[in-house]
Amino acid sequence: MAWDKLPEDSVIKETEKALNENGIKAIVVEDGEEAKKKVLELIPKGSQVMTATSTTVDQINLSKTIDEGEDYDSTRKKIMSKDQSEMRTRLRRINAAVDYVVGSVHAVTEDGKVLVASNSGSQLPSYAFAAEKVVWVVGAQKIVKNVDEGIKRIYEYTLKLEDERMQKAYGMGSGVSKLLIINKEINPDRITLILVKEKLGF
Repeated sequence: MAWDKLPEDSVIKETEKALNENGIKAIVVEDGEEAKKKVLELIPKGSQVMTATSTTVDQINLSKTIDEGEDYDSTRKKIMSKDQSEMRTRLRRINAAVDYVVGSVHAVTEDGKVLVASNSGSQLPSYAFAAEKVVWVVGAQKIVKNVDEGIKRIYEYTLKLEDERMQKAYGMGSGVSKLLIINKEINPDRITLILVKEKLGF
């Protein structure tokens, strides 16, 4: 199956509708540049922001803008200045109190559910509950029919590419140690998912 194929506009529109019905505010944009602009509009200047590790966010230069600029209080910048043991401790604490977390997901179903796979699980607490606001940027090629297809996409496609990225960057592989499925968000306006009509991330 072609896991990197962009769907028809009609499928994107139906997915947008389903996400909104499930309490996830969906915004459709044409490209990564527009997605980046939209994210920065959504986050008030001076906010505490955690950029979750994400190829998508890196591709549109969003993580660099947030973490290296002066407009936001970047928690990642603070964390990375610490040694490994203190870094892990700070990461856990920050995940429990961050204002905004910005990242991506690995599959979005046509009926409005979201799947996120993780090896460490570091981004999952903030996505599921801890962050006050969640903003995801998602390439439309990640739209799948249902949860079963989403899990297949993660194991058959995403994991291989993430493993290659980890090997190249850190000399170690990755794995689907933890899997988060969000069926619905019960807190109004907590999660925004920006669906991009181009291939971003994997």
